[in-house]
Amino acid sequence: MISIQPKIYCINPTCNDPINPEENAVCASCQTPLVRRYLWAVGSVSATIPPGTKVANRYDVIRYQVWLDSQPGLLPDVPEQLPKAVIPYLRLYQERLHLPQVYGFARGVEEGAGDILLLENVPIDETGHIYPSITEAWEQATAVRQVYWLWQILQLWTPLSEWGLSRSLLVRDNLRVQGWCVRLLQLYQKPTVEKLSLRHLGLCWQPWVASAKTSIAKQLQNIVQQMCETQVELDAIATQLNHLLLASAAELPLSLKVAGSTDTGKVMPQNEDTCYPNALSDFDDRLLPQLSIVCDGIGGHEGGEVASRLAVESVKLQIRVLLAEVAAQNQLVSPQLLQEQLEASLRVANNVISARNDEQNRQGRERMATTIVMAVQVPQRIETISGWQSNNSHELYLAHVGDSRAYWITPNYCQLLTIDDDVAAREVRFAKSLYRQALLRPDATALTQALGTRDSESLRLTVGRFILEEDGILLLCSDGLSDRNWVEQYWQDYIKPVFAGEVTLEDAVSNWINLANEKNGRDNISVVLTYCRVSPEYVPPVTPTPPVEIVEPEIEQLVEPEELPELEEPISLTESSEESLDLDLDLDIPEEPVTTPTTPEIPPTLIEKPRLRKRLLMLGGVLALLAGGTGIGLFAWWQINPQGFGQVCRQLPARVQQVCPGKK
Repeated sequence: MISIQPKIYCINPTCNDPINPEENAVCASCQTPLVRRYLWAVGSVSATIPPGTKVANRYDVIRYQVWLDSQPGLLPDVPEQLPKAVIPYLRLYQERLHLPQVYGFARGVEEGAGDILLLENVPIDETGHIYPSITEAWEQATAVRQVYWLWQILQLWTPLSEWGLSRSLLVRDNLRVQGWCVRLLQLYQKPTVEKLSLRHLGLCWQPWVASAKTSIAKQLQNIVQQMCETQVELDAIATQLNHLLLASAAELPLSLKVAGSTDTGKVMPQNEDTCYPNALSDFDDRLLPQLSIVCDGIGGHEGGEVASRLAVESVKLQIRVLLAEVAAQNQLVSPQLLQEQLEASLRVANNVISARNDEQNRQGRERMATTIVMAVQVPQRIETISGWQSNNSHELYLAHVGDSRAYWITPNYCQLLTIDDDVAAREVRFAKSLYRQALLRPDATALTQALGTRDSESLRLTVGRFILEEDGILLLCSDGLSDRNWVEQYWQDYIKPVFAGEVTLEDAVSNWINLANEKNGRDNISVVLTYCRVSPEYVPPVTPTPPVEIVEPEIEQLVEPEELPELEEPISLTESSEESLDLDLDLDIPEEPVTTPTTPEIPPTLIEKPRLRKRLLMLGGVLALLAGGTGIGLFAWWQINPQGFGQVCRQLPARVQQVCPGKK
């Protein structure tokens, strides 16, 4: 270890003079943007290495345990066989929004001390400063944000407990916040003799609850008291905390504005993307501005473009019914039930496309398919914590299959909300490789999932829920824009003018598409922006955050985990959509584990849930009939034979008839 002035190496392998002063933003030689990758060094040895030290002739110690990789273009040091201690980081990859990922190791730092584990995707900003802890930020946070932080911790309790990592949520200094989002510095293994429970979590929360905002303090104290003094179930606490979260969020006014467009790009002969809304959308549609969708079709002309359109039209019909049914409820619909219904809508869309493939005898690479990322803002009615009736509970649900992406962008930070369904991510989730290693595979970006390739039960769906409690813009896009991380690099230039009122939302969509054509250009491009605005007085100061990076999870001093469960093989791997827009269903690749949604026990408070399920199942049956029975498919039937479709629609219940196309 030596002390030296920090230098940054250019990641361009052809650069003639790659060494740059640390303060440079771009390479002085080739003008390539310089990458600053800050890491968290785990372990007692790393905590003693002073700032200003150069470790392994590569890492600059910026502050205690915060290291800067001066050569980010090189693969970090990784042992041939991954230590068992890092396996949970990898297997928890789906929680990447909240958890760090394993970057690599620093070897031989101190004789006899062993390797130092380096974590990326950590709560560190672009200047190398750690984001504030919840304790530090608590008193300045709004009531809804305080509850939202606790809700996120509660959602992490089960997945971390399954790996013996629940202690990670009890070390207060380990819990950091990037605006609304709770993020962990590292993972801690619980002592084997100690059995941690909700009581321990309640005790951890007590100091925060003692200084909670007045409007929520009494309810939070009651919840924490139950956790500490009774054998209360996790579901019971989650239900109470969810109600308090929605009741406090509903105090905020919320306005939404949405704009979208799609473009063929500079090279592709036709546009296989479909987005909603777009320039041709009817902006009197009752789905706007609650729904936004981006689909990137796969399968060439009369394949990918048909698949993406079928997916959009199928989902629109189902969401129209879902929102109508939710609006008719007298009680809150639970997050679990809403997530199940959104999963069901994607499975129906999958089967519509798959049935068309089967009817046309499409096999292997000939099968048409599509990615999808969609956002649904569900405006449930709820009594607020002040006692008045609100028409919007501020819930946003995000559903995703494939490599189309969703970003949440505020004036101060950009967060990637989705995880690509590609080979690199699969290798990490199966604990076969660290993310940086997996990216070196020639098929690293090849898709492992898309709608329409197989039966719906083969899909491993991702549906997340977020609460809209600050001004921000939700960006949905196809990989024509997101490839090579252009969003992460340029978000400030293209989104901040919208917040400042200098650029309209429609112009911002056009500007993003122009950037994609300039930087990528070889693919179709779709962009949908939803501007979510709450009253400024409710928005607390937000700590700046660095551009998003796609990385892998990591662990620190963990004891060996229990034996990993056997994994089913993943579904067929597709070729990269950016290269061939084809699916390869014949490759000899293990199948991914399939998660089949289960129907939860119906709480007594939601008396109309069976009716909601029944009508959505009826709608699914109609869509299956449209796809499999006629062979024409949903979208084609609407366009070619509206009378025939109307006859089927009139057989549905009166409330569903009202939301069928053509009904007013």
